[in-house]
Amino acid sequence: MSTDPNPWHVGLVGYGEVGRILAEDLRKRDVKVSAYDIKLGGDQAGALREHAAAFGVALSSSHADLAMQADFIVSAVTASQAVRVANACAPAVKKGAWFLDFNSASPGAKRRAAALIDAAGGRYVEGAVMTSVPPYRLKVPLLLGGSGAKELAPLLVMLGFNAKVASEQLGVASAVKMCRSVMIKGLEAMVIESFTTARAYGVEDAVLASLAETFPGIDWEKQGAYFFQRVIEHGRRRSEEVREVAETVREAGLTPWSAQGTAERQAWVADLSDQGLFGSKGTKEFARSPDWRTEADRILAKLKPTE
Repeated sequence: MSTDPNPWHVGLVGYGEVGRILAEDLRKRDVKVSAYDIKLGGDQAGALREHAAAFGVALSSSHADLAMQADFIVSAVTASQAVRVANACAPAVKKGAWFLDFNSASPGAKRRAAALIDAAGGRYVEGAVMTSVPPYRLKVPLLLGGSGAKELAPLLVMLGFNAKVASEQLGVASAVKMCRSVMIKGLEAMVIESFTTARAYGVEDAVLASLAETFPGIDWEKQGAYFFQRVIEHGRRRSEEVREVAETVREAGLTPWSAQGTAERQAWVADLSDQGLFGSKGTKEFARSPDWRTEADRILAKLKPTE
């Protein structure tokens, strides 16, 4: 396989928010891109096909169909599916093809996925995405891990990624990501719980003023609105990621009390979102309020007992 990534055929497994962003940016660089998503068989297929047509992305019919064509596979699915995707791609992966696991999975899950790809003749590298993808897009900070990380890193940079090697030992990059997520995803859950409760008691202004005094470097109004928006829109994916965070904590020998609670809160918000509490996905009303109070009031109204 060519060591020049420009003529590579890139295969994206997962055509959600992250997959579509990667596809758009890679196509702008004239990189050949194929994609597969299990949602192509569901009610979201129309929107995915329209996006693919607009950006010149070829849609594959299965994991195997994508894997047998791609020189470089990026797996960007929900965290719980990371090992399943590796298992589905492995039988058809091209010899020597790179497999970048973009998923927020535990070190143990990454090692299980790597064993599947490597045994089939592919070249597995773990990737740890270190912040939210949308603001940075293809340039999102990305840590790489595994025996092939050092070789893949400069090739990814040539493709436009902001990648650097964390370790040649598999699991280190994902451990950095997971430990960070204990804090970041935990803070999201705590803000939603704290701010909504404060709103219920009518003490939100006093609480925010106290937080601003303790942490003057954070704009809590702006941060609160952002956290509410991201969890409302992506709570299901986030809850699955935090379950992998909890597994990472367990693998270290600790009981993941904080991570488990965070996962439950994120999933709870996702359930409310699925019920249509925050509006319909794809509309301006959905998770786009500049004031977190609007979303908190919707939650409180839902929880209020019927009189």
